[in-house]
Amino acid sequence: MRIVTEFPREVFEEETWLTLSDGCKLAVRIWRPKDADTNPVPAILEYLPYRKRDLTATRDVQMHPYWAGHGYAGVRVDIRGSGESDGVLPDEYLQQELDDGVEVLQWLENQPWCTGDCAMIGISWGGFNGLQIAAMQPPQLKCIITLCSTDDRYADDVHHMGGCLLGDNLSWASTMFDHNACPPDPALVGDKWREMWMQRLEGSGLWLQKWLEHQRRDDYWKHGSVCEDFSAIKIPVYAVSGWADGYCNAVFRLLDGLDVPRKGLVGPWAHKYPHLGVPGPAIGFLQETLRWFDQWLKGQDTGIMDEPQVRVWLEDWVAPAPLYEERPGRWVAEERWPSPRIQARRWYLNVLALGERADPEDRMRIASPQSTGLAAGDWYAFGGEGESPIDQRSDDGRSLVFDSDPLPETLEILGAPVAELELAVDRPVAFVAVRLNDVAPDGASARVSYGLLNLCHRDGHAEPQPLEPGRRYRVRVRLNDIAYGFRAGHTIRLSVSTSYWPVAWPAPEPVRLTLYTGVSTLDLPVRLPRAEDAELAPFAEPEAARKPDLTEVAAGPFKRTVTRDLTSDVSVYEVSSDGGEFDGAAVTRIEDIDLTVGYTITKTFAIHEYDPATAHARIEQKSQHGRGDWSTAVEVTTDLTCDRDTFFLKARIRALDDGREFLVREWDETIPRKLV
Repeated sequence: MRIVTEFPREVFEEETWLTLSDGCKLAVRIWRPKDADTNPVPAILEYLPYRKRDLTATRDVQMHPYWAGHGYAGVRVDIRGSGESDGVLPDEYLQQELDDGVEVLQWLENQPWCTGDCAMIGISWGGFNGLQIAAMQPPQLKCIITLCSTDDRYADDVHHMGGCLLGDNLSWASTMFDHNACPPDPALVGDKWREMWMQRLEGSGLWLQKWLEHQRRDDYWKHGSVCEDFSAIKIPVYAVSGWADGYCNAVFRLLDGLDVPRKGLVGPWAHKYPHLGVPGPAIGFLQETLRWFDQWLKGQDTGIMDEPQVRVWLEDWVAPAPLYEERPGRWVAEERWPSPRIQARRWYLNVLALGERADPEDRMRIASPQSTGLAAGDWYAFGGEGESPIDQRSDDGRSLVFDSDPLPETLEILGAPVAELELAVDRPVAFVAVRLNDVAPDGASARVSYGLLNLCHRDGHAEPQPLEPGRRYRVRVRLNDIAYGFRAGHTIRLSVSTSYWPVAWPAPEPVRLTLYTGVSTLDLPVRLPRAEDAELAPFAEPEAARKPDLTEVAAGPFKRTVTRDLTSDVSVYEVSSDGGEFDGAAVTRIEDIDLTVGYTITKTFAIHEYDPATAHARIEQKSQHGRGDWSTAVEVTTDLTCDRDTFFLKARIRALDDGREFLVREWDETIPRKLV
């Protein structure tokens, strides 16, 4: 990473307030050229609930001053109810949040240092609301860059996958449970900080309860899902993600569904901005954003729209490992998406084999142990140790496995593999997990892609129907999009299991699945080599403005373990880490504002090998903030268990002011399972 300290325009920074029409004050941090009052600039808005004073402070000061130094105003706003902004945040992507965002754009238009033309950029939450606000068509918004986001909040978000309840639904709800419980900084809001803190502790609520009450694709999830009407978006969109992230599929749906100038970029990265991207190679993404913003905010022809519509990192084989510094591969591109150059190549699931010809129909059976999936890694990774899927042989041994012959030549794919399975199950509620693996000659099995399908959702996510035990169904399982090259001599493997813990919450009862061979298929999106790929202009090296000065007060250990008690047959998956955004430090001081922050989290997922009703997930977190004689701490715990018919949710907040209890609040909720 090249740190840039000299820019074409000198940068001025300020923290200020924006008063909305209802009197709510939003906290704003702005970086802009010093001469912008006489030489106005376009504004780039990042609009988040992630506490600009601490959680995103490091990231913000690497990006926004960079844009400011190149002739923009970088504007970072805390959403209502977060950071130092007034109010309470009771859920994600509410209409209030989006309406406020439109007012922010109107406010920016009226600032003397702004030309009135604005863009939005954001990763994850900021990528979501950028799309959502674009669909509201505020005239000030001229383009967006959306990273690691989705157009469909039900089908392809942290909550559900293929109608299955994701374990990260709990993890993410717990993370926001903690963030929402943290206090504003008295250095900005003054003596009213305790009153604001109490409002948040009492008013933000238990988001996980709301999410669990919506187990199918209803109006709750349709709100904020721009796929409901792609035509509402009228401005240019640059969609970005990484193969190690959970949100790569949306890039391709946006390219297909939108009818505006658009581009797509998918690298090898986890849930990170690409200039900070891991696994590498990271790229000069901030330079790329300038090309996009100069094109659409300043009217300069940067050549960015003359390049192929979509560019992706085509991954090559690498031995499976819990962490990759660099991911082997190369950049490839397609002129448009969907690409007419990509053709489906069909394989048949024969008995213990994957063949290009169908054998006579037969059947195979599987009842996977409940802990199948412990080699999966995380649904979406942030670039930490142990997040990547490891060698799949332990999960393959608990699945039905179909292997091709060793490939005679390299086979490259780009897009979504699709499995069509003829099957029957012995329970009214069941799901399948389908994994596409690359098996090396030495037997190592690396996961390439995977998909889940709640079989009750076989005809759609809005009106699921129970299965008739013993009845034969044909279902379609779409795996995640991927760009990958299978080497000559390697084997393509498709693995099918009835559990995938803790990525997905287990079915209510143990499931025995019968798969009909010879008629079940796998379609791979085969991509032929493209000579022009060798001529693609390389990305610049990563660069950014300097980080803030940070002092490590206490080191942050990290642990990720799997243990199995052979006397009880219970497997426990545990992750514990400290430090959050602050380079792995458990407690860090941000020197320029003399703010000390700390964060720890422990995630524990336990299950009995043969009893899905024993599934138990627990998330424990602690956050602390302090300066001088101001000292606060928040301890939050979330527990999720179940039986065949019900989810049981327990949660607790304990807030401390200078070591004394400020508030304790507990929840004990029951939520019916609805074919999940």
